[in-house]
Amino acid sequence: MFDTLSDRLAATFKNLRGKGRLSEADIDATAREIRIALLEADVALPVVRAFIKQVKERSLGAEVSQALNPAQQVIKIVNDELVGILGGEARRLRFAKQPPTVIMLAGLQGAGKTTLAGKLGRWLKTQGHAPLLVACDLQRPNAVNQLSVVAERAEVAVFAPEPGNGVGDPVKVAQDSIEFARTKQHDVVIVDTAGRLGIDEELMRQAADIRDAVRPDEVLFVVDAMIGQDAVNTAEAFRDGVGFDGVVLSKLDGDARGGAALSIAHVTGRQIMFASNGEKLDDFDAFHPDRMASRILGMGDMLSLIEKAEQTFSQQEAEKMAAKLAKGPKEFTLDDFLAQMEQVRKMGSISKLLGMLPGMGQMKDQLNNLDERDVDRTAAIIKSMTPAERQDPTIINGSRRARIARGSGVEVSAVKNLVERFFDARKMMSKMAQGGMPGMPGMPGTPGMGGGSAKRKGKQQKKAKGKQRSGNPMKRKAEEQAAAARREQGGAFGLPGGEQGGKDFELPDEFKKFMG
Repeated sequence: MFDTLSDRLAATFKNLRGKGRLSEADIDATAREIRIALLEADVALPVVRAFIKQVKERSLGAEVSQALNPAQQVIKIVNDELVGILGGEARRLRFAKQPPTVIMLAGLQGAGKTTLAGKLGRWLKTQGHAPLLVACDLQRPNAVNQLSVVAERAEVAVFAPEPGNGVGDPVKVAQDSIEFARTKQHDVVIVDTAGRLGIDEELMRQAADIRDAVRPDEVLFVVDAMIGQDAVNTAEAFRDGVGFDGVVLSKLDGDARGGAALSIAHVTGRQIMFASNGEKLDDFDAFHPDRMASRILGMGDMLSLIEKAEQTFSQQEAEKMAAKLAKGPKEFTLDDFLAQMEQVRKMGSISKLLGMLPGMGQMKDQLNNLDERDVDRTAAIIKSMTPAERQDPTIINGSRRARIARGSGVEVSAVKNLVERFFDARKMMSKMAQGGMPGMPGMPGTPGMGGGSAKRKGKQQKKAKGKQRSGNPMKRKAEEQAAAARREQGGAFGLPGGEQGGKDFELPDEFKKFMG
């Protein structure tokens, strides 16, 4: 959703890099570009004005003029102000002292309240709660049935005593659900209310009646992040008519410009608490303004990636795998490879996971073209092998490859490529587990860069000691001039290429295979 804004901001900051000092004209030009980027992203005009004012005031101050790297300091200021308009610190749910905690969902029809109720219920269940979904949307056709289906998929309980489709009293259903939750020991009640195609008096009255009947601990306004500026107007109307405590953004994975997400917290004074960024029930998480700002600026979101990994991978399994790799590369089999791959798949979309890495914003086209089904094809190939072949892939000859290809529905070349990639990956993972990484300074196996074995280091030191300066003054002067010329041509860290950034530097063979 924020791709266009991210690209514009990246281009703006690129013009600042390399400048040792920023003039007032530089800051004005940068502020102008940021203003255009925000307006193109459909951010509300009052928010843009406040944002640009703060950025300019801070950029013209001492914190930039006295900074060692003014461009980086401006980026930091923009990041700080983005965090501010997104709500500052993340706000968590308030739970009642005496359960059940009541959470009421409000919003327009089509915003995704019913699906979001299931996502929120599943998320709360993973946090150790026992949520109950309540069907109070009794007007929209099949709304009750939809909530029941969503609850079943989310593996949470549902309270739906009325058939809906215009039949039943939503206020009574909401009241009865509280007693039902106490009886069945549900500590959280999520009330799904009706929506309309637009703001009207009947919608506001019904939402207010349900609010007064159940006295919710949290009223969450669900807004479709794709509807642009109208999202802000609707949020203000609900805030004044019913009142809400927090905002939930749905459809954050859409292709809209994202201005609503950047505007709504600042305009309404209510923080964004959750974000839904996909169709699956797991595509839902708490909203962190600092992490979202980091994504917008193309700096990735490593904290969210680490949290997903911690939720998916068990510490015991990770230690077991590390111990196996430390014993030697042959201990790591295709069964282990498949298990690791399936664990990563549980974390979610591969392209979304890669998108959380810093710098991956420059590879948007590659990420968008990533075929998620490649993981399934790889799994099919491995599962078509015999236990002996998975244990020792070196026995896979031509006839075995043909059989595996037929069993998995792929070309023979795909089987061959998988086995070759497995050997490469096993070799690299084994070196990492043993404390060495090919081509990295100070690591074992690093030719000429401080790594390698003690034996190899000893040889290098002896060779260095054996090289003596010439006794001929003219010849010695020529050698010193040649060495000085080499130093001038050398780039950072002694790489060849000088200011060209080491373009002649060759990657180790182990890495070339993974660089396409």
